Amino acid sequence: MQISSRFTIAVHMLIAMDVFQNDRKVTSDFLSQSIHVNPVVIRRLLSKMKKAGLIDVQRGSGGATIAKPLDSITLYDVYETVESVDENGLFHFHEDPSRQCPVGRNIHFVLDPKLDAAQTALETELKKTTLQDVVADTKQWIAKESSQS
Repeated sequence: MQISSRFTIAVHMLIAMDVFQNDRKVTSDFLSQSIHVNPVVIRRLLSKMKKAGLIDVQRGSGGATIAKPLDSITLYDVYETVESVDENGLFHFHEDPSRQCPVGRNIHFVLDPKLDAAQTALETELKKTTLQDVVADTKQWIAKESSQS
């Protein structure tokens, strides 16, 4: 099981929007160069984040900006916006376990509560970290890197 890269790409995009907001227009082309993904991937995520009210996007080459205070956006907000976790949860269960097999008959009773708890733990942790936290950490790393040059 692996969460898609949409989540980390979206967080990268948001950090870049903040870090570069005073230096340049943060466009899908600029973001795609920073992240090394196709601009189409960036535009899809921009659209999702705009629809969720996390960002504002100017038409044309106007760029994207964060629409809310950084301390009011959690990593969970980003995760919820860009990941396709449906009502079945984060973990996709194999189709149609055998009812004739004692393991197959009981696998949901055994694993469902554990997988639900794991998903809840992930979501709880993501809710504890704001975009302000990751932007501050990023700026510290950039400053540290600059001082070593």
